[in-house]
Amino acid sequence: MTPQTGRLGAAVDTVKPVASGAGLLDVVVDAAEHVADQVVSLVLRRIDGESFPEWAPGAHIDVHLGDGLTRQYSLCSDLNDREVLRIGVLRVPDSRGGSEAVHEKLVAGTPLTISAPRNNFPMIDSRKYLFIAGGIGITPIIPMIEAAEAAGREWRLVYGGRSRHSMAFAQSLEDAYGSTKVNLYPEDEVGRLDLNAILGMPRAHMLVYACGPGGMLGAIEDLCMGWPPGALHLERFSADTLGAGSVSAPFEVELAKAGRIVTVQTNESILDAVEKVGVRILSSCRAGLCGTCETNILSGTPEHRDAVLTEADKDANEVMLVCVSRAAAGCDRLVLDL
Repeated sequence: MTPQTGRLGAAVDTVKPVASGAGLLDVVVDAAEHVADQVVSLVLRRIDGESFPEWAPGAHIDVHLGDGLTRQYSLCSDLNDREVLRIGVLRVPDSRGGSEAVHEKLVAGTPLTISAPRNNFPMIDSRKYLFIAGGIGITPIIPMIEAAEAAGREWRLVYGGRSRHSMAFAQSLEDAYGSTKVNLYPEDEVGRLDLNAILGMPRAHMLVYACGPGGMLGAIEDLCMGWPPGALHLERFSADTLGAGSVSAPFEVELAKAGRIVTVQTNESILDAVEKVGVRILSSCRAGLCGTCETNILSGTPEHRDAVLTEADKDANEVMLVCVSRAAAGCDRLVLDL
């Protein structure tokens, strides 16, 4: 993915992980607390007593939950406290098992394996910020607010949810920064967010950072079409925000390093097809959300179906996420650096 510069609080991992495997950290749940209706906050501490690697606002971790379940959760910790990491997890009614496992099995004292923090939602330096959060989408926004406030930047948070009881960390944010900066919109009290009023007038020197349900993010994208290029930054939390795509026909993938050609069938991913012939690709979410399986494209045109790559990345067609993306219409073969 194309790196971005000028980030607030940008950092690199300066502490070498001591872990169960490459890039993995052994941790223990230090505290588990219900912070809203169906939302649990987990505080994690390293078993070896070391500090966590530095991380920047927008970062997330992979949490390995056993039985092959790995899920990604945004960090909502204090940026200055590297002794612990905090995540917030919403229990999803139609969960594929991840959020249910977190809520049912993880209590104080539970050992876990996680990845070191990594960032697909970097915070770029700006004079002004408009943060928009829907429900559990508040989690990656919390460290961004902390960074903006510490840097003396102008900012405002617009945070919507079904009710105050469902809005994690809402009261603590309002208490810390005041209702002028933190605008809460519980739907049962004031109705849904009026995104038209919030985004209808583009503002100079302002970046918009938004995270929440797919419908909300789609509306924000539409309303920000008139904003300056690069003003809008989104993070999606679920694969249902990804389009199904227009191409489903079989196609070939040439594995340049392995010297093999595989056929990707209609109902399988490139990742699945490649793994069937014994070529391993580092992957995690398998839903186009984490960026772990990003692969270089040597030839051919993909149809991007992920929620990680920027529009500039997608237009460049230099990399793709092989867990969800496919060959574009008219492209019979992709050549990948595998």
